[in-house]
Amino acid sequence: MSTTSALVFKVERCQPELIVPAKPTPKEWKQLSNIDDQGGFRFQVPMIQFYPHNPSMEGKDPVKVIKEAIAKTLIFYYPFAGRVREGFGKKLSVECTGEGILFIEANADVSLDQFQDSSSLQPPFSCMDQLLYDVPNSGGILDSPLLLIQVTRLKCGGFTFAIRFNHTMTDGFGIVQFLTAIAEMARGAVAPSVLPVWQRTLLNARDPPRVSCAHQEYDQVNDTKGTIVPLDNMVERSFFFGPTEISIIRKTLPTHFHNYSSPELLAVFIWRLRTIALQLSPEEEVRFLSLVNLRTKFSSLPLGYYGNAFVFPAALTTAGKLSQNHLGYAIELVENTKAKVTEEYMKSMVDLMEVQGRPHFTVVGSFLVADLTEAGFEDVDFGWGKAIYGGSASGKVGLVPGLISFCIPFKTRKGEKGIVVPLCLPAPAMERFMEEVNALLKITNL
Repeated sequence: MSTTSALVFKVERCQPELIVPAKPTPKEWKQLSNIDDQGGFRFQVPMIQFYPHNPSMEGKDPVKVIKEAIAKTLIFYYPFAGRVREGFGKKLSVECTGEGILFIEANADVSLDQFQDSSSLQPPFSCMDQLLYDVPNSGGILDSPLLLIQVTRLKCGGFTFAIRFNHTMTDGFGIVQFLTAIAEMARGAVAPSVLPVWQRTLLNARDPPRVSCAHQEYDQVNDTKGTIVPLDNMVERSFFFGPTEISIIRKTLPTHFHNYSSPELLAVFIWRLRTIALQLSPEEEVRFLSLVNLRTKFSSLPLGYYGNAFVFPAALTTAGKLSQNHLGYAIELVENTKAKVTEEYMKSMVDLMEVQGRPHFTVVGSFLVADLTEAGFEDVDFGWGKAIYGGSASGKVGLVPGLISFCIPFKTRKGEKGIVVPLCLPAPAMERFMEEVNALLKITNL
């Protein structure tokens, strides 16, 4: 696990600027989908990639190359250069104004090796405010730039690429599609290999809307027992699970669970240990929000669709049952929950947004883990090769810190491939969580 020691260095930043599309783009309004504009997606998501020095790119400036590529890419993804507006019934739309995205050029007196030597090449990044400067008044969901990008040159010749995106516009897979397009343009393409598709009406309500399924992920639960994770005394840690650790977890399960994917296994494993660490009352309801990617689940979304495209049905149990039963109990619970996601379930959930005013997902007792292992952040190549880290910048995202985590592909300095999971918990609960992990896996610090 990583406690991420603070790495001290200086960053010189240029004034933030707006990058606009390289050619005139349509001035129009585009409505977001009913999945896009739900209450639980109205926040900003920071991501970061680290790139090493590449001798074959000597004399080329990553800032200049990427800036030019962004302007060209915005011709195709011009809604990103606009601003989100809110209309009647909390409905969100994008006004395609062509105002542009925020971009920051920076230089840091630190090398990539220093990040790696300080165990800082995984979240939480204590230096994130330097590698992605929070431009004052830029972080709103409405009437603000939809993207903030900072490219920071490192003294070794490498660089970092950090981005903050408005979640109502896109999800992890959608933003990787956009970044891949920038990378292709940076390498000389005249158009992205996958053209963007808007078509947000595919995930809009039927007329009339018809909520035909139970959606416990949107239950409005009162916080009568203080279940919402407190916002003070929160601690962030990352936990690395390599082949050895994952194998240990897998061996504790019945054979019919042995083919369960590593990210899915880890997500449920962490949910159970997190619940134990929080020391909830045995009768307290807990929910695991099980992400289902609609891109792979159904054929109704076209290639190139870059809006939010997932639902998260809730696996519901009590803290006592989850803690006292074997891990297999939790896995089976989650599997049965995911099996409920049919096309009718998806349409019913979209209709629910319309009927109930775009509610936030259930906060009390909930936990969600987004799998980024197949998203491809680390594969984005601006010409300098793939990133040595690409993914979440923090485990403290969303409107309530601690409710959302990620499975991020990771390779240690020794070359061992695995998955890093950032977690945010109150300090006493984090201590208990670490003890549980160490007891079960006998892992050592990286």
